[in-house]
Amino acid sequence: MQILCLDLEGVLVPEIWIAFAKKTGVEALRRTTRDEPDYDVLMRYRLDILNQHGFKLPQIQEVIASLEPLQGAIPFVKKVREWGELIVLSDTFTQFAGPLMKQLGHPTLFCHELDVEPNGKITDYRLRSTDHKTKTVHALQGLNYKVIAAGDSYNDLGMLDAADHALLFRPPESLISERTDLEVAQEYDELYAKIKAFSQ
Repeated sequence: MQILCLDLEGVLVPEIWIAFAKKTGVEALRRTTRDEPDYDVLMRYRLDILNQHGFKLPQIQEVIASLEPLQGAIPFVKKVREWGELIVLSDTFTQFAGPLMKQLGHPTLFCHELDVEPNGKITDYRLRSTDHKTKTVHALQGLNYKVIAAGDSYNDLGMLDAADHALLFRPPESLISERTDLEVAQEYDELYAKIKAFSQ
């Protein structure tokens, strides 16, 4: 029994915070887990910027509603779901993911939650669990699944190291240099071929 665990942003869909940064012109919001591996530090930084500028959840959701999955992601997800089981493990939030997951055909998504006031102000965030990607891989292995995992950034490394087979998809050059032990795919056809090869 095999299962695929995929990161979401940067693997299947655009980086939501970068898209919002482009829309608002606030360059500081371009910072992602590629730049800051400590997720709590990154999110506190983001929340501070949102509050400084008075940005609220509906403004972010408006930008998300205009986004589409990365080119090739929709047919890739369809092929993967014909191949076997897929779980998307993401550090995004349920209040963000809906429109993009709908376009992807609603694969199973494990992510986090935002605390939002009635006026739309984002006050905090709640993790489903610390290091939830790694813990999910271990839990699936405890159910006798062989786990194949793919991600693009530093916050995926725990998941990748825990998986039975793992690879990077379109990662930054710094991560390729640091993790020469991990295979790299740059296109969806290549990613799918490697997944199939791991599953043999």
